Amino acid sequence: MTDEPPLRRRAAESRAEEVPSPAAPEPLDRTDEPTGGPVPLTAPRDGTPEPVATPGGLDEVVARFAAGTGPVALDAERASGYRYSQRAYLVQLRRAGAGTALIDPLPLPDLAALDAAIAEAEWVLHAASQDLACLAEVGLRPRRLFDTELAARLAGFERVGLAALTEQLLGYTLEKHHSAADWSSRPLPESWLTYAALDVEMLVDLRDALDEELTRQGKSGWAAEEFAALVRNGARPPRVRAEPWRRTSGIHRVRGARAQARVRSLWYARDQIAARRDAAPGRVLPDSAIVAAAELDPKDEKTLLTLPGFGGRSVRRLARTWLAALDDARHLPDDALPVTPTVEGPPPPHRWAERDPVAAARLARCREVVVRTSGAHQLPAENLVAPDSIRRLAWQPPEEITDDTVAETLRGFGAREWQITLLLPDLTEALHTL
Repeated sequence: MTDEPPLRRRAAESRAEEVPSPAAPEPLDRTDEPTGGPVPLTAPRDGTPEPVATPGGLDEVVARFAAGTGPVALDAERASGYRYSQRAYLVQLRRAGAGTALIDPLPLPDLAALDAAIAEAEWVLHAASQDLACLAEVGLRPRRLFDTELAARLAGFERVGLAALTEQLLGYTLEKHHSAADWSSRPLPESWLTYAALDVEMLVDLRDALDEELTRQGKSGWAAEEFAALVRNGARPPRVRAEPWRRTSGIHRVRGARAQARVRSLWYARDQIAARRDAAPGRVLPDSAIVAAAELDPKDEKTLLTLPGFGGRSVRRLARTWLAALDDARHLPDDALPVTPTVEGPPPPHRWAERDPVAAARLARCREVVVRTSGAHQLPAENLVAPDSIRRLAWQPPEEITDDTVAETLRGFGAREWQITLLLPDLTEALHTL
């Protein structure tokens, strides 16, 4: 295949220098702007490719992409809500001179050869933090990347979904109705494959448009720091929580340590089954059913099966498992019951005024700095600095409050240099003020 030009080119006239509003950055001028509104994008320009599922097919893709030029657009489809794991069930790539490839990682779980072929290229992803871990599982790890969602946030766009950005910046509409599909199913329907191919069809064009906008706003350096941080940290698996059962939806209604022990016991029983089946835990037993059983503590199958969430056939077949879990919790000694966990770091902000009024006032001033600074630079406050970093800084500031000590504290929380530069010295002053 030959190199493909961008679908749209910027107008020759220079842009105005005003920074766009964070709620609605001005659309990029395009010489071939379609008339009559956005154009639906319903099929890839080269057609929908068949998924590659053999070593020979993978070798051909590797050769094509090694010979391609420019950035590589990547995406991955998972089966969240259907499967226990967060593995990739389809990997999509596109590159000028190589076209589009869809790879089935089930028969091809090691894509290290493809990784080597595109190692020197910039990888373009949308919401990269969602896909980097599952791509790393199959051997794909970027050395350089451009995240179109993060770039849009830094540029001040209010709507940062792929479809919204493609429509606003490129004038084409994408359908997203297969985003929550069960991508672990086989064979994958043709319409799903088309959807998957279209997800990378225009990513490089979108990258170019956003890069131009970031340059115009003087934010390219900020984006470079953010992308480098994603390369360093994005493929790390999520931190394992010490007591994941406490995140059961509706647990706030469960009163008493013994009842919470029932939640815990049912949660772990469900988790073992979900992991063994590679099924999403909520499809094994809904959280609402766990909470209902914890509140009522049924002691026989008849009572258990009358509770909401226990009526399905697959859930009924596991009735003995659920009753055994409840029985285990029932017979725990008191000293084995759940206790209120020790909170690391500062307390919830609504408790600050009661526990430490001075710290509460300090937090309010620091938050005001963040809001004011983010507004001045047209970007979301959470992208300027992590809210938890501000809470920790305000709760326990450095013993000696100077620009240097505040900057070092923020670095310890993972803040990037561009963020620190924007926040100092106003943040230092906010910590000083009584």
